[in-house]
Formats: sequence, C-alpha cells, structure tokens
Amino acid sequence: MATITKRELAETISQKIGSPQIVTKQTIQLFIELCTEELVKGNRLEFRDFGILTTVERGPKIGRNPKTGATVEVPPKRVVRFKSGRLLKEKVQNVPS
Repeated sequence: MATITKRELAETISQKIGSPQIVTKQTIQLFIELCTEELVKGNRLEFRDFGILTTVERGPKIGRNPKTGATVEVPPKRVVRFKSGRLLKEKVQNVPS
C-alpha cells in the first residue's frame, strides 16, 4: 500500500485539469487550512458521498504507564472524527484484495 503526499496529489490533479502545479498545491493547502479553521471553531464538515468530519470531546480517563505500571490520569481532549460516506464505503469495500 502506497502513501500519497500532498505534492503527488497536486501533480495528479494539475495534470488532469491542466492547471499549473503550484496553483493546485496552493489550492489544496488553502482547502486544508479552511477545513482546519472550521473544525477548530467546532463546525462539522460534510462532503456528500465522501464523509463527515466532526470534533468530539473525549472525557478524562485513568491510563497506565506500560513501562512502570503506574496509573496516570489522562486529561480530556478534543479529537477529530471521520465518518465515511456511502459511496466511499461502497468503493472501498468493492476493491479486490
């Protein structure tokens, strides 16, 4: 399984739509920044058939240091959650192994 970087994604998109790669990379970066800003504000991002990005608050819990075995309190934190959309699920499930 390969890892696709932002640069490789920008190359592919710029080839498909015929735009300069630098413009495509800037567009991708702006998209990421705007999505991040909205998630920081607590907003939900919905991309039809692809998925939904939301933030959720995880409560505090008691953890364990695996090295020493001592218990430690893990503070509450805010995390990003992704729920895949219907079409994305279907396409991923129907890929031959």
